[in-house]
Amino acid sequence: MRNDSASLSRWNEPQAIEPNPDLRELAHSAVFEVIPLNSAHEAIDALPPGSRVSVTASAAKGQDATLELAQELLRRGHRVTPHFSARLMRDRGHVKDLAGWAKDTGVTSAFVIGGDAAEPGAYHDAHSFMQDLFEHDHGLDTVGVAAYPDGHPLIAEDARRRALFAKQELLAEAGLRGYCSTQMCFDPARIIAWLKAERNNGLTLPVHLGIPGAVERTKLLTIGARLGVGQSLRYLRKNRRTVAKLLGASAHDPSELLEALSSQLAPLDIKGLHVFTFNQIEATAAWHHALLHG
Repeated sequence: MRNDSASLSRWNEPQAIEPNPDLRELAHSAVFEVIPLNSAHEAIDALPPGSRVSVTASAAKGQDATLELAQELLRRGHRVTPHFSARLMRDRGHVKDLAGWAKDTGVTSAFVIGGDAAEPGAYHDAHSFMQDLFEHDHGLDTVGVAAYPDGHPLIAEDARRRALFAKQELLAEAGLRGYCSTQMCFDPARIIAWLKAERNNGLTLPVHLGIPGAVERTKLLTIGARLGVGQSLRYLRKNRRTVAKLLGASAHDPSELLEALSSQLAPLDIKGLHVFTFNQIEATAAWHHALLHG
């Protein structure tokens, strides 16, 4: 088992955190995101029994790597949500095969993204892929889509909003339960402002809040610099207290962001927690245990 000892020990110490019923309820819905790298099979040993787990898909590893890790997690008794990447689909036949895989393995939840493949196959975006996927007997009852409170480096804001609402409509037409899961963002005020605006514009999908787990500071800053965009990076530059805490601790503490958002969980229909572990599962699972049990 992977031993992230520095970050794990932080969560084994007594925590001076008052239990928050809304946060505790949100914690029960937490999904641990894992990446299908060579380290993943060792890292998932640290998952609590029967965990909810999301498995990413990337151009570097391909869709098959996601499905293989998803099957391993299913064999271990976890509840799995594989990512389906539109730009990794070769053609309609590939989509039919993917639907058959989901049906045969008993997966009932999937998360659909456009993906980052530089040279896509038949699909350039998540919406067109979803249209074809839903024509097949896929066995899914719940499908998640991506949301970007911090914007997207390659998609204009108006286009991003239209795409989100088009996917919401498509999910309703297909009779599927849907949700949108947010990108990693450190600024609670921005998350609240974005979601209030989207709710006012007609977004009805429940939201799963994307947060980094108890990740080593060096990994978080390195990966966050690559994945984070726009306002979130500017927020970190301006908020010296947050940066000081990141630099002064062995692991990032997600609790402060959650506390800042706690009063808005019910009003804004934030129903789930999507935890980016970057495969540092042991420390993140210990933090999650502390959140559940105060």
